[in-house]
Amino acid sequence: MNTVLYLAAILLPLLGGGLLFFLRRLSGKAIRRCALGIICLTSVLVWALILFAGSSGFLLLRFTPDLAVEFRLDALGRFFAGILATLWPLTTLYADAYMEREPRQRSFFSFFTISYAVSLGIALAGNLFTLYFNYEMLTLATMPLVLHPLTRKAVKATRTYLLFSMSGAAFAFASMIFLISNGAGGSFTLGGVLTAHPYANADITRIFFVLGFFGFGVKAAVFPLHVWLPKASVAPTPVTALLHAVAVVKAGAFAVMRLCFFCYSPELLRGTWAQLLPLGFICFTMVYGSVMAQREDDWKRRLAYSTVSNLSYILFGVLLLIPEGLYAGLIHMAAHACVKILAFFCAGAVLRQTGITSQSRLGGMGRRMPVTFACFTVSALALTGIPPLNGFISKWYLLLSAAHTAAPMAWVGVGALLISALITAIYMLIPACRAWFPGPDHRPEALEQIHEADWRMKLPNLILAAGCVLFGCWPQPILEAAARAAGL
Repeated sequence: MNTVLYLAAILLPLLGGGLLFFLRRLSGKAIRRCALGIICLTSVLVWALILFAGSSGFLLLRFTPDLAVEFRLDALGRFFAGILATLWPLTTLYADAYMEREPRQRSFFSFFTISYAVSLGIALAGNLFTLYFNYEMLTLATMPLVLHPLTRKAVKATRTYLLFSMSGAAFAFASMIFLISNGAGGSFTLGGVLTAHPYANADITRIFFVLGFFGFGVKAAVFPLHVWLPKASVAPTPVTALLHAVAVVKAGAFAVMRLCFFCYSPELLRGTWAQLLPLGFICFTMVYGSVMAQREDDWKRRLAYSTVSNLSYILFGVLLLIPEGLYAGLIHMAAHACVKILAFFCAGAVLRQTGITSQSRLGGMGRRMPVTFACFTVSALALTGIPPLNGFISKWYLLLSAAHTAAPMAWVGVGALLISALITAIYMLIPACRAWFPGPDHRPEALEQIHEADWRMKLPNLILAAGCVLFGCWPQPILEAAARAAGL
């Protein structure tokens, strides 16, 4: 039964997306509805795997004794797969309305669906080789989505995305080869697979770990490897929502989690330069991303820089190299995915209805699009960390995890997190305040033709806003899942 579920969950969106590309006679509406059906059915299969699949995996191919394509769901994979399976159908429903009048819908929804398959391949990967293979394929699957507008900015953004992703993959590849050559080519093991195998030199091991961190850190937008992320905001909003909240950036954070806790030994890294150097870059990225977000007037680029900052919250917890840190990082991964995709959806709804891309031009918009801006206000408060919303829960556990270690860099990270949270309040609440409380130069007659977005865009926003509240008021299911994944 496990084998059937694994195969169906991976092959259905992969083959379905490929089939959409070649069915040239389908209308745009038929393509959108087929993609929605494929993705919803895939999510049902994934949730069946999460809830009912046992610990046994599925070996698809074996190239050598050390190289195999294997799928296996452990607690960490279940956590990431649950995020994907919950948010991808909502994004597809949103895209059904957003892309309704857009050209090239066939290619868009084809690669959109294939990207789901590859993202699931990362979550379900049973070993490092399988994760790396799908990680590389994710770049190729999402590249046409960034390129979709076919403008000069989109071409430049795609070139930057490809350059950074492939360069990072080369560093990650070196780390993978080191691990496999030292007997770490088998299934993931919490605590690190290198602990069970001899390796020649601890310093060399740490060098390859740092290479792997910065390699996977490209998609996790660690400074200075973040450049591709704001530029990718030229893509259609359903794409930027997935890239900046769920698929690509979270795949980078997830890969770093695998590297730190399931490949290399945390005990070998903790307290050494191999921990302190990445932590230094992470702390800087927290503050840098927030400052750049505050300076941006373009709404989507502002949210993109916010993602740069918030991803480093996740990595900060992970690089503490203690189970409590991984636990806190997972909680923030789930909270940030829900909050940030909601913020992007709201920005996209305004863009679709008005053409406005600048947050400084939102004056009075809350009265014309009350549902959209009520949802955005929830996301702004949650990302700031206002209780009882989910952003408060995740930041609280990040601070608690830092308190479990006496490392000086942990307290530097606490300071960076608090500064970043203060700046986050400014850059997220200013657009919300402008929308609800316009200035004296506001002209209501200029907004008379503006109205709420289609229900297919409002419904995902309402569900996600409710999720932010429920997660904050009733966090126990997420906390329990994160605790299992972290081995607590």
